[in-house]
Amino acid sequence: MELIAKATELVGGAVALMRRIGAPSHQAMGAAPSIPEAKKQGIMTLKMPVAKGWQDGRLPVCAKGLKVNAFASGLEHPRWIEVLPNGDVLVAESKEKAGPPKTLMDRAAQATMRRAKAIGESANRVSLWRDADGDGVAEIREVFVQNQNQPFGMALVGTKFYLGNTDGISVFDYSPGATSLSGDGKKLVDFKPHGHWTRSLIVSPDKSKIYAGVGSLTNIADQGMDVEEGRAAIWELDVESGKARIFASGLRNAVGTAFEPVTGALWTVVNERDGLGDETPPDYLTSVQDGGFYGWPYCYWGDTVDDRVPQDADLVARAITPDYALGGHTASLGLCWMPKGTLPGFGDGMVIGQHGSWNRSKLSGYKLIFVPFENGKPNGPPRDILSGFLSEDEKIAYGRPVGVTIGADRKSLLMADDVGDIIWRVTAA
Repeated sequence: MELIAKATELVGGAVALMRRIGAPSHQAMGAAPSIPEAKKQGIMTLKMPVAKGWQDGRLPVCAKGLKVNAFASGLEHPRWIEVLPNGDVLVAESKEKAGPPKTLMDRAAQATMRRAKAIGESANRVSLWRDADGDGVAEIREVFVQNQNQPFGMALVGTKFYLGNTDGISVFDYSPGATSLSGDGKKLVDFKPHGHWTRSLIVSPDKSKIYAGVGSLTNIADQGMDVEEGRAAIWELDVESGKARIFASGLRNAVGTAFEPVTGALWTVVNERDGLGDETPPDYLTSVQDGGFYGWPYCYWGDTVDDRVPQDADLVARAITPDYALGGHTASLGLCWMPKGTLPGFGDGMVIGQHGSWNRSKLSGYKLIFVPFENGKPNGPPRDILSGFLSEDEKIAYGRPVGVTIGADRKSLLMADDVGDIIWRVTAA
């Protein structure tokens, strides 16, 4: 397998170099992005830095006026964060599992992802971290719940704790201040596992609904639409009745979600399809309408048809254009609303953890960024909050941003780094 991976890496590197020569000179970003014409990749560009982690005192690079420290370290692939009312910080530690490879490309991709620490044995737990003395570093660590199935999203409603595993949503009884859960929980909703496996959760402001992101199995419904039923969607769970439904669809891989307080709208970040070029189509940030359809797999950025897919003209005509492009293959995963006054120099807006992806000749993402908002909509170009996760030659990843949330003190950000195995804390300098 390693020989196959090495050979494919060399071929992929040559392909990436040739494509980089003709790569777009700009990123497709903003409310009105310039998206290059699609160029089908016979051999998909496969480029991924080797995961190294943070050594010799190296830290992420902060925006002016900010500083960063490790709130928690020594985790096993931390992905998502939830802050409880008492200030305890929950971290989902989980990883993608490699299924049986079906093609040579699958084998090479899996070998590459292993070097990047992106797939492997999953810890399958949620850990609890407590900063009892308030110095910005957690000194108490407990196992909150374990033996789960790729846990990711977490949500607390009263004394009920909801956990998004790859195969569904379960609920547990929770006592305020508890450092662990007891029992196996009760399964409320079943989801199809595998593929895009993350299941983020968010509670509506009135605490009556929980929303869950469920990604597609494949890139462009490569195995047909039957296996994609119930996927590429955001689901809504009614807390009181326990009934669930699809809230919005055509979202290839909607991960982080957040509520914008001016309009009350739900927003999400979506990872778009591969195989059409460095910037085509861009990942995006968008508000989500009840019953809305956002194009996947038939089209992207509104009604731009992907002719690799058997078409449905009625759905293409219904497709909603996203609000804000985030650049191609940035793997924008984490999302939270940050109100003005949280960090100096930053107003109201969305914070996005860009994990960085592989289907590019020149890598992008690998940052924690801020998108300013005004009157409920994005207003202006993005700004870096944290950068420096990638070496200049793009061969080494010191870290990769994933989930992000506001700290318990409301004056900090917490961000999961699944290569550094760290939860970073960003505050005023």
